[in-house]
Amino acid sequence: MEIVDLRGKRLLILGGMRFSCEIVKTAQSLGIYTLVADYNKIEDSPAKQIADEAVDLSVTDVDAVVSYIKNNDIDGIFVGFNDMLLPYYAEICEKSGLPCYGTKQQFETLIAKDKYKSLCRQFGVPTIPEYDINDDNIEYPVLVKPVDSSGSRGITICHSHDELVKAVEIGRKASKTGKVLIERYMDGREVTVFWTFQNGNYFLSALANRHVKHNQGDDVIPLPVGYTFPSVFLPKYQKEVEDNCKKMFRHLGIKDGMMFMQCKVEDGTCYVYDLGFRPTGSLEYKILKRVCGYDPLEMMIRHSLTGIMGSEDISTRVNPLFAVPAFNVSCLCAPGTIKDIVGIDEVKSFPGVEDVVCGHVPGEVITEQMRGLLAQITVRVLGAVASKDQLLPMMQKIDDTIAIIGDDGENLLLPGIEYDDIDGFVI
Repeated sequence: MEIVDLRGKRLLILGGMRFSCEIVKTAQSLGIYTLVADYNKIEDSPAKQIADEAVDLSVTDVDAVVSYIKNNDIDGIFVGFNDMLLPYYAEICEKSGLPCYGTKQQFETLIAKDKYKSLCRQFGVPTIPEYDINDDNIEYPVLVKPVDSSGSRGITICHSHDELVKAVEIGRKASKTGKVLIERYMDGREVTVFWTFQNGNYFLSALANRHVKHNQGDDVIPLPVGYTFPSVFLPKYQKEVEDNCKKMFRHLGIKDGMMFMQCKVEDGTCYVYDLGFRPTGSLEYKILKRVCGYDPLEMMIRHSLTGIMGSEDISTRVNPLFAVPAFNVSCLCAPGTIKDIVGIDEVKSFPGVEDVVCGHVPGEVITEQMRGLLAQITVRVLGAVASKDQLLPMMQKIDDTIAIIGDDGENLLLPGIEYDDIDGFVI
């Protein structure tokens, strides 16, 4: 494929959340003029603050956004890290005649947990079993979740029928459609499967151990303190599940983009419990760029401006086994006001560290209501090491170096990765 020069192209990014800063920075590195649109004031919109131009516009007002696009010579549209905006994004692209990596129907199907879990069962992709609230044979504990939320919002672990009734109401309030799923609670190992799609070709990019930690009590959903690549569960997944996933993607008509699938592991089988047809906050594209030499986020940005997913065929670069082990350290912050985050510059200088990304900045507050939500992840550190015996020392060194200082001078950083998390689980 011919590499297209994107310098001077005008890219409208929908939504100014902090993760959107990653889109802005990547696009700017390609010489693209970036515009960020949302209804927030610039001081409340991190991506607006670093974009070339800020646009005060509600991105759910489709006709207003389309009008802006036509009157301001916009060459492409992009949205990432936000499930809710995906159907609006598809509609805006269609009405403005600009490229979109997915369709509105695909997004609506893959946002709704009940719909995509049904598809998984249809195509032999393992997914967590469910109960009806009226079932007499419910075995506790169970997990209640909204069918259409993300970021762990509205999720509750239940140990009795009384808790279940309360949890269903909590889940319904967090759901746009008022619907919930009741799943068997599987409290074990987790993995995340990462896919890259290019011109109708489906690539299993990586399968990572997702190391979750009960570091806030048993009543709180365990959150990830890190990821390690590649997982020992990869060979079994490739043998038993990979082709079934590809059949499901083909049925959906997927052509381009990226996807993550979060799974619980039982007896070596990976059971899907969440997925997203979009970039994910774990930022694994940075690891793929370092280890494998391709960057799915950059590819998607190129698609938004050209209709082509990247400027070269990545089939010879994709290697989920990885040439070297890789890691993602996720630093969780306990509830409190963040006064300072120290150690960032030092960590950036560590050999093998690809990037350090802050999800929060000093002055922001981690509230009690955020306990058990992915919003507690305050710093992410991504990189690779020469051998798997270097993974744990490097990840623990990062945890020991970074401190999240609260108002009272205490370190709000929650306990991180340990030996038992990693031992025997990395190829």
